[in-house]
Amino acid sequence: MLQAAKDTCFSPRQTLRCPGGRVLDLRRPQVMGILNLTPDSFFAASRVAPQADHADLLRRAEAMLQAGAAVLDLGGYSSRPGAEHISEEEEKQRLLPALAAVRRAFPAAFLSVDTFRASVAAAAVAAGADIINDIGGGELDADMFATAGRLQVPYVLMHLRGTPQTMATLTDYPDGLVPELVRYFRDKLAALRAAGVVDVVLDPGFGFAKNAAQNHELLGRLRELQLFGLPVLAGLSRKAMLYRPLGLTPEAALPGTVAVNTMALLNGACLLRVHDVAEAVQTIRLVANTYSSPPSP
Repeated sequence: MLQAAKDTCFSPRQTLRCPGGRVLDLRRPQVMGILNLTPDSFFAASRVAPQADHADLLRRAEAMLQAGAAVLDLGGYSSRPGAEHISEEEEKQRLLPALAAVRRAFPAAFLSVDTFRASVAAAAVAAGADIINDIGGGELDADMFATAGRLQVPYVLMHLRGTPQTMATLTDYPDGLVPELVRYFRDKLAALRAAGVVDVVLDPGFGFAKNAAQNHELLGRLRELQLFGLPVLAGLSRKAMLYRPLGLTPEAALPGTVAVNTMALLNGACLLRVHDVAEAVQTIRLVANTYSSPPSP
């Protein structure tokens, strides 16, 4: 199975070619800052206040960029377990004006759109997005791969079973979680290549159709995904696997986030998706100072 995965993977690439000829360099780990345009994201402090002038959004975006974020990830559909399903039109209403405002204010920033809908992704790229971040891995919209190929933008491929409404019940992996991820990424990468998508980031989907024990197993085995030769994103920020075992809340999970982000970096992650940019940037710098070259597999 590992050889089959290698045979279908993309060429090794640690840079993402974005619209306008700009290149996002992931040869050194970078930070993706989360901007939630939703009223029900699991971490309440991450929710951006809806305002006609987007003042709160622009203030947060500027703070993240100044703290060292390489990418800003904007989403209008909450993907927390059991989140309310909203229409495509409502998602666009939340997302597109805000995305356009951030692009106008920060023309040099790399912007990612967090959506599983192909039409939303296309509209977002037209409004200034550089990257499609799809939690559905093309499973929730059959047009997504073709859309990403047509738009020629980098694509974040995440592992998910079911939907945000059903995924908590889909955590049984008879053959093991990591073998499942290897098969999933092998097959999806072949389909993306056929659709003309060039630059792909792999996201194993911490917290998506995985229980706490599986999340921690995945964290310890993250380096095994390097067989595809592609950048790996770790989205662990303030998730339940960090705070529930300690009897805490998302608001108290920053120390745990720093700890698991450190482990993710040591296991090969090169993009950290986080709520707290300054702390993640510090983590990356400290790990880089401690390990001038990556630890041996």
